[in-house]
Amino acid sequence: MRALSPENQAALSERRLVARDFLWIKARTFDTGELFSYGFWSDVGNVAAPVLDPDTNSDVVRNFEGAGTLIEVSDIPLVSNISVRNATITLSQINEVVESVVRGYDLKQAGVEIYRGLFSPETRNLVAPAFCRFVGFVDDIEITTPEEGEAGSIVLTCASHTQEMTRSNPDTRSNDSQKRRSASDNFYQDTTTVGEWEFFWGGRTGKLDTAGVQRIGVNVPSAS
Repeated sequence: MRALSPENQAALSERRLVARDFLWIKARTFDTGELFSYGFWSDVGNVAAPVLDPDTNSDVVRNFEGAGTLIEVSDIPLVSNISVRNATITLSQINEVVESVVRGYDLKQAGVEIYRGLFSPETRNLVAPAFCRFVGFVDDIEITTPEEGEAGSIVLTCASHTQEMTRSNPDTRSNDSQKRRSASDNFYQDTTTVGEWEFFWGGRTGKLDTAGVQRIGVNVPSAS
């Protein structure tokens, strides 16, 4: 269930609001990998807007650039489980700032946060800090360069942060990785060699197969 502030809840119930979307991108520089963050929103002008940070659950003020930079955010499914959600974000293909961010920084698996801000139609101010609707990563970038008379676009396909729960890490099943966590943990110390162990049965030798049956090369007479 999404938790809304009393101010946002009141504005929604009275149907007196103007909704706008805010996008926060956490990319990295190509040369050093240093974190670079930038914001866009779906209105004109540049604004310093308060948003509810999903990591700290506190209000932070961030700068967002408008003037047609953020064109559209797809519908974001609301679910009560940990399934991976997807969202597409359409940005302006002709805006110089969008171009510099998309082409000038590494957006592969860049962090993405999408907020919804509710404005009072009387004051044109946010009734409360914009609340977060989506947290995830950039999965794919599609840049369409149009021919004459056609429209271009930049579309970011994003997956929610729950995607991380689907990743596997085989390193956790190695002896070295266990030793890094605890010097006394030797549970996996024989993982790579146990398949080659040989056991002696009288004068014969053999190995254990995956079922734990000893292959010793001894003929067992059948019952008659």
